Amino acid sequence: MEQQTVAVVIPAYKAERFIGEAVKSVLAQSFPDWQIWIIADDGTDYEALLGRAGLSDPRFHFLSTGRVAAGASRARNLALDRIETPYAAILDADDRLKPNKLELAIAALAEAPIVSSALDVMDERYRRLRLVGNGPDRRLAPGSYKFTNLSMDSMIVWDRRRCDARYDPDLSNMTDLELLMQLWRTAGVVHHLGTPQHDYVKVASSMSNSEGVTARMIASKTTLLERLQGGHYSFAAPDAAEGLIAFLELSLAAEAAFPIALEEKPGLLFEDHLEPMLRAHEARVKGD
Repeated sequence: MEQQTVAVVIPAYKAERFIGEAVKSVLAQSFPDWQIWIIADDGTDYEALLGRAGLSDPRFHFLSTGRVAAGASRARNLALDRIETPYAAILDADDRLKPNKLELAIAALAEAPIVSSALDVMDERYRRLRLVGNGPDRRLAPGSYKFTNLSMDSMIVWDRRRCDARYDPDLSNMTDLELLMQLWRTAGVVHHLGTPQHDYVKVASSMSNSEGVTARMIASKTTLLERLQGGHYSFAAPDAAEGLIAFLELSLAAEAAFPIALEEKPGLLFEDHLEPMLRAHEARVKGD
């Protein structure tokens, strides 16, 4: 039987509080043919840390960037350059996989080279805040992908034999979307699992939620928009650039308005702020 091993890549920076839950979620998978690659980006001995919690397995692999805060992109790339498995999956150290995530994703890779998943968005105590991308399973073209998966994209699984890429270490944020843009150069469709298979935990200290995130997001989204407008990516699917440009323009408008919206409604999730703008755009396009 053809090898179906999937490498789950977990960058770890000050991850002591949550990484045990992330690792346990992989250990609980119904699909057994996995590897975990943990890349320390803070000098921590995560093998020892997990071992003290009773978490050890011969399928665990440990690397280090040799630096402190070199960045998740560099950490992930270090593992992606080492793994020899046909499939790769991304898991942030403060997120979790649902028990059937890998089984469903590997089965769906028979139909498409990339699999995404709806998200169960949670707070730091694993209490649900909202869902993102939930609904029926479906095939998404790159141009419409972000109108379904409007939040983070570090939940993908991909077939490295049909599409592969590395993270851009020069971007402060949006690196998961930029990786997808590279994958879409040879992959024309994403199979989306509409039942949430990934817990996205919003941690206040993470890169996506910490102080100054709005400025960093605006800078990164502007860079991606300029790349798209300049034809930097040559996509396999038609209209991919047009749809991604529309999403980024709307997302940048949402970023600019978010600080005031947050003052008016403390605790407002960016997803709840952005989604009405995306749906209004879809309605306008449908009405034309």
